[in-house]
Order: sequence, then C-alpha cells, then structure tokens
Amino acid sequence: MYIRSSGCSSPISATSEKRLEAVQQTRSNNVSFEQTKEKIRKMLDKVELSVSAYDTSWVAMVPSPSSSQNAPLFPQCVKWLLENQHEDGSWGLDNHDRQSLKKDVLSSTLVSILALKKWGAGERQINKGLQFIELNSASVSDETIQKPAGFDIIFPGMIEYARDLNLVIPLGSEIVDAMILKRDLDLRSERFSKGREAYLAYVLEGTRKLKDWNLIVKYQRKNGSLFDSPATTAAAFTQFGNDGCLRYLCSLLQRFEAAVPTVYPSDQYARLSIIDTLESLGIDRDFKHEIKSLLDETYRYWLRGDEEICLDLTTCALAFRLLLAHGYDVSYDPLKPFAEESGFSDTLEGYLKDSFSVLELFKAAQSYPHESALKKQCSWTKQYLEMELSNWLKTSVRDKCLKKEVEDALGFPSYASLERLDHRRKLLNGCAGENTRVTKTSYRLHNICSSDILKIAVDDFNFCQSIHREEMEHLDRWIVENRLQELRFARQKLAYCYFSGAATLFSPELSDARISWAKGGVLTTVVDDFFDVGGSKEELENLIHLVEKWDLNGVPEYRSEHVEIIFSVLRDTILETGDKAFTYQGRTVTHHIVKIWLDLLKSMLREAEWSSNKSTPSLEDYMKNAYISFALGPIILPATYLIGPPLSEKTVDSHQYNQLYKLVSTMGRLLNDIQGFKRESKEGKLNAVSLHMKQERDSRSKDEIIESMKGLAERKREELHKLVLEKGSVVPRECKEVFLKMSKVLNLFYRKDDGFTSHNLMNVVKSVIYEPITLQDESLT
Repeated sequence: MYIRSSGCSSPISATSEKRLEAVQQTRSNNVSFEQTKEKIRKMLDKVELSVSAYDTSWVAMVPSPSSSQNAPLFPQCVKWLLENQHEDGSWGLDNHDRQSLKKDVLSSTLVSILALKKWGAGERQINKGLQFIELNSASVSDETIQKPAGFDIIFPGMIEYARDLNLVIPLGSEIVDAMILKRDLDLRSERFSKGREAYLAYVLEGTRKLKDWNLIVKYQRKNGSLFDSPATTAAAFTQFGNDGCLRYLCSLLQRFEAAVPTVYPSDQYARLSIIDTLESLGIDRDFKHEIKSLLDETYRYWLRGDEEICLDLTTCALAFRLLLAHGYDVSYDPLKPFAEESGFSDTLEGYLKDSFSVLELFKAAQSYPHESALKKQCSWTKQYLEMELSNWLKTSVRDKCLKKEVEDALGFPSYASLERLDHRRKLLNGCAGENTRVTKTSYRLHNICSSDILKIAVDDFNFCQSIHREEMEHLDRWIVENRLQELRFARQKLAYCYFSGAATLFSPELSDARISWAKGGVLTTVVDDFFDVGGSKEELENLIHLVEKWDLNGVPEYRSEHVEIIFSVLRDTILETGDKAFTYQGRTVTHHIVKIWLDLLKSMLREAEWSSNKSTPSLEDYMKNAYISFALGPIILPATYLIGPPLSEKTVDSHQYNQLYKLVSTMGRLLNDIQGFKRESKEGKLNAVSLHMKQERDSRSKDEIIESMKGLAERKREELHKLVLEKGSVVPRECKEVFLKMSKVLNLFYRKDDGFTSHNLMNVVKSVIYEPITLQDESLT
C-alpha cells in the first residue's frame, strides 16, 4: 500500500485522482460490467470442458465384466450417443461445418456408429450416421484437411472393427485399401524411438495389436489412465482388464455422468490458460485475488511434482512461465529434458510434431533468458517454429489461429514487445475468441476467450485509450504553455515519449507515472538537442548552474531566453513530480529528482566539451559517461516513485536500484549507437562503434564490431531481466518492472533502425493512443 497525503497533491494529480474515483464508481454502478466480471470469476473457479463423442463412444464400448461381455459397463454413455446425434447424422463438436475439422467429425461419427452397433442399439441413428459418412467420404483422403492425432492408424482400425461387426462403411474400396496399406506399412516399420513407442500406446484403440501390457504400463499415470485419455484407457481396459484403468473410467463417469471429455484431468491447464488469456488481453488487474489464489495452488502442485503439470509438456511450460512472471521460486528442472530438440522428439508431443507445445516451450525459454539450457531451448524452438511457418505457407488448410500465434511470437519477441500492442494485436487478429484444440478429436475449453472475456477486454482497451487521449491533450497544452514549441532546434517527440509510457504503464491508476514518464522524455530530448546544437558553452553552463544552485526564492539569472524556457519548465516539472511523489511515498524526494537532472546535464556537458575540443575519450571513459547521457534517468527514476510501493532513501541509494538503471541505460546506449552510427558519424558525434573502430587492436571489421556490441547489449538485457526476477530484492518487484518495461521500449525502438529519430513507428503510436478497437458482433458471440 502507498501513503496518500491530501495536502500536497498537485492540481493535475488531484484531477487524475478524482477522475479515477469517478471511473471506479461508474464501473461499480454498471450492472452489466460487474455481472461480466463475476461470470469470469466463476470461470476461474470452475473449469468447463466440452464433452467428446469420440471418447464417450470408446468408453461406451467397454463391456461389463459381470455380463460375459454382452452388456455395456457404462450404459449411460450409449444412451448419451443415442440422444446427441446432430441433425446431419454426425457426432462431434457442433462447429464441424468448418472444413478443417471434417476428418475429426468423420472419426467421431464412425466410432459412435461402432458403439451403437456393438450393443445392437440405435438402428436409425446408425443409418443416419452412415449417410453422413457417405456424403463426406471425399474428405477422408483429402490431404489439405487437418488430421486428428493418430488418424492414419485409428480410422482404418475402426473400419476393420466395423467389418468384424458385419457393418459396411460406405467408403470406396480404393480409399479403404489405401488407408489400410498405409497403416500396415507404418506399423511394420522398424523405426524405433521413444516418441514412436509412446505414440503406438497412445493410439491403442486403433491398433488392437499391442499384446504386451508391459509396453503399455509405463505410460499409466497414478490416476490409472493412459495419457489422461479416456479413449486410450477404455481400449486398454477392454484388452487387458487392468484395475487402474477401471478405477479411472469409473471416476470419470462419477464426475461427468454420461459423456466424457477427451482429456482428463486438464483443470490445471485450463485455469492457467484463462490466466494467460486475461493477461494477454490486459484485463488481469481486475482479477488479481483470483489469479493469486490459483497460482498459489499451481505452485503447490509444482513443488510436489504433480503429474497433471509435470507429465504434460504444454501445461508444464505454461506453468513455469506464469509462476516465474509472478515471482514464484520455480526450478527449471522439469523442462531440462527439452533443452535439446532430441528431448522433445522422445515425447509423444514430439512424435506428433505438436507445434502448440513447441510454441509454449519457446515462450517459456524467453521468460528466463540467462539460463544456458533455456537459451538452447529458445534456439531450437525458434528454428522449429520458423520451419513450421514455411510449411504452413505451402498448405491450404491448417490451424490459422495457431499460425498467427506463431507469427506473433517470432515477429514480436517478448523482449521487444509492449503490452498494449500485444493486447491490441490479440484482439484484432481474429483469434482471440478461438478456444478449439485438436488431439485425437477436437474439444473446447469453454472458459478460455469466451465472449464475456472479449467484451470486457475491448471495453477496457477503449476506456484506457480515452484516458490516454485526455492525457495527450493535457501534454499538448503543457508544451504550448511552457513555450517548448518555440525551441526550433529541439525535436518534437511528445507522441513517442507518451506512447512508450502508455503502451507499458497503461492502466488508469498509473496516470501520474505516465505523465511523469512522458514529460521526462520530452524534456530530455529538448535538453539533448540544446547541448548538441542549440546552446552555446555559456548557455549550457548557465543551465547547469541554475539547477545546481536550485534557488527557488531568488531571481534566476538567465544568459538567454532559451535557458529561461528550459530551466523554467524543468523547475516546474521537478516540483510537480516531487509533490506527486510525496503523496505516494510520504516523504520528500524532490532533492533526488534534482540530482538525477544535474547528473544528466553534467554528462551532456562533458560530451559537448569532448566534441568542441575535438578530443577522443577512451571507450571506457565514454561508456562511463554515456549511460547517463543516454538520458533515461529523468524518465524512469521519478516514475518509480509514482507506481505505488514505498521506496525508502536506502532503497534508492542501494546498489541494486542503481544497477537496474545502469544496465538498462547501458543497453539502450549500445543499441542507439549501433543504429545511429552512420548518421552520427556524418554529424561528427561520438559513438561507441566509431570509438571501437579507432581503438580496436585486433583489426576487426565494422560489422564484426557491431555484432560484438549487439552481443554485449543482449547480455546487459539478460542481466537486467535476471535482476528483475531475483528473489529477496530490496527494490519492490513493481518498481523493478519499470526498468524492464523501458528495456522493451528500447528494443522495439532500436530493433531495426533508430526508431526514436525516424517516423517509422507513428502508425504504431496512433494505434495505441487514438484508434479504438471495434470487433464484429460474431467475434463476441
């Protein structure tokens, strides 16, 4: 909690606070808004899984041991199949009109027919189902349609089982013979791998030829299931009569009564996915308590190595990423087998070439970049996904939403992507409402990306954006009122300066921090240009003297109108920020903000003197000065006072606090000098690249030097990330995150060129501040 003092709030801060209070009151009075939030809270509490006609059919075929195999053990499943056939004769998810899921629907329909035929039930439903298969028979051999996992083994296996039941499936003999031949060749293959061995056990219902229980039992989990798959487990019990399998199947029907899901349990994955969705859309702050409670539970599962997390690769990677991001002390050990691609290939997911799992491994690797094993994991997963993308371009039908996710993950790496841009992209790419997954059959996680989540996310984005526009209007007036537009030598960068804060510190309650961040950015740009081209030596020294003296009672002596304009706005801004900070910190911090500015001005003067004297500093001296002259101090450091948590003087003076500042500033300086090398060389400015070239003794080329500096910048970024994640810190996590957010801003700005100096990012800026999101009605249904 932070301390509020009603007596020292500036007019701007007071206005901001009143507006936020009004906002909270308005939202509380908005019945629809509160009802929607309550529905989302219930989603977090209770996981909804779609039922699977495919798995229910295999469970329905399990014979009762006490009836000489002549009656179903779970007759309620047979009854459910009779009552849940679609109008067109099919079984499966009700969105099967999507061409990409047609093979899945055919598979679910065929196995449902087999279950009914086995028990002599539903002749009408069977005939209707056979008609559906006949009408859609061309889809069986259409290679452009996505195949469920194991389709090439399971589907021909079901056709053979139909023959055993004297049931003719209306598929052309050529299609059937080709499928069976392909299946037989695959099964007779002498290729061996751990992944293939797991796969053959996973598709047990399709093979019916694995006679050795010892080949199967290694995949049995503590709950009695095989791979948490009802279909595989039902097939195993039917063939081997294992008590553990029976125990699992009975527990399923106790919970789901008549129809089962395709994966169970999957509560952990579903809940973590909801949290990930809320965060990826920027609305997690409304559910902090619920998220904390769920992650505490996940952490307990993690510590005891629970199978639901540790044996499912996707869940494990997602849990690692979220727990780490929220400050839990998690070990990388469960993911160590996947540091190399060979470890992934040895898994069921690897054999199935599951891109979704690889994507989660890639994201997990990016979340902890300084761990050597995770660097390897990041490298191979990136290459794997890039290869998958090239294949996607050559096929006509694949999971388009997964493709977009992969494109975004590769095109916008986490270290160079700003939260509000991520939120906007997620909402507009057409896949935010996609919650369908495909394993052996398709299923939905109803809680993920429901229309309620999408609606509240769009409303929140546009609401925050309206506040951002108000703040931009205030800043535009501030520039005019302080005559900054009269400084012709100064670059006008308000849009970029405000955008970098609004895209990271976007929530309404961080208004004071955003305003401070933006004003700091504008003023450091003005001062940088003043020291570079706009001011004489006397003017520069005059400005430094005025700040150093900091006499608020006397009459300042200005050497020029430019000095008067700059010092006046500096003084007023420092005092305003100091007043605001007092309301958060309960102590005076103005003296620290003055020192931040004074350090910056002196560092800029030193560079100006090097330039005017045409002297060349050593690279070491240059970097000692340059990380300060890069001018992040007045942007980041005052903002940390306005985030919320208290920062004592001891904390601000600590090595860790100053190391955070030094790391992000050094990284930024290196990135700036790499991208600005050509321009600054023409202008005769000092630059780390040019100094390297002058002082380098091993005759490396310019390109080699630049690559070396890029590597150094990356190491500084990784050190910063490690420091932010470090436990037992004297600096509050929320404040450390501010430095990490600035790191992302810098990597975005300087990723391809000097983005701050150019105008290439203006469309991105406009999208965050000025362009509301509108979704088609069907996106919200």
